[in-house]
Amino acid sequence: MSKLKGKVAIVTGASKGIGAAIAKSLAAEGAAVVVNYASSKAGADTVVADIVAAGGKAAAVRGDVSKAADAQGIVDAAVKKFGRLDILVNNSGVYGFAPIESVTEEDFHRHFNINVLGLLLTTQAAVKHLGEGSSIINIGSVVTRITPPGSAVYTGTKGAVDAITGVLSRELGARKIRVNALNPGMVETEGTHTAGFIGSDFEAGAVAQTPLGRIGQPDDIASIAVFLASDDSHWLTGEQLLAGGGVR
Repeated sequence: MSKLKGKVAIVTGASKGIGAAIAKSLAAEGAAVVVNYASSKAGADTVVADIVAAGGKAAAVRGDVSKAADAQGIVDAAVKKFGRLDILVNNSGVYGFAPIESVTEEDFHRHFNINVLGLLLTTQAAVKHLGEGSSIINIGSVVTRITPPGSAVYTGTKGAVDAITGVLSRELGARKIRVNALNPGMVETEGTHTAGFIGSDFEAGAVAQTPLGRIGQPDDIASIAVFLASDDSHWLTGEQLLAGGGVR
């Protein structure tokens, strides 16, 4: 039996990488999925086409989550298209590493506007429609545990994600809405390839610190997102699930 049959999900930043894998996995379990994108319409359309080809339901919706009107528009589009909303995956995010001497105001605001404000604005819009049994999944990172050098701004945003997850789990618990953080380690995606991490000393170092001896793949994270979205995790809220192959 499909775990998410009849459910409707939004996955922000779902045109590629972890977001795309989560969108496809939620759809494979029966959810209708809004595939949000900020700039890559082609990528989002490909994810939707893959879901539809596999017998699922999906729609691509453009929106910059750091803008309140766009965040509201993403949620409105989901409800208009599929009639309800049950699952929100706050996946949109940017990352960049730089030593403290190189941090700029622009870097700071770009990271916090998308990674933190975007999460808040999209959740704010979504909670108007989420009912009992709904699930909010915030994509964090294991960087909050390993605190790598050069990551002050990025790690700061993910620390905020962890803290906000705890607050919202308490705030929304009375409404039986669950809120959890899913915190991946290093994952092989288009983004980590573009950033030059794959095949680098950085990747080698990450593998060396990982008890399971490899970096992650998007599907490794997507399967955990399905668990958090489903009733299998009905007694979990306010948790930070580390998904880094044992990295601490």
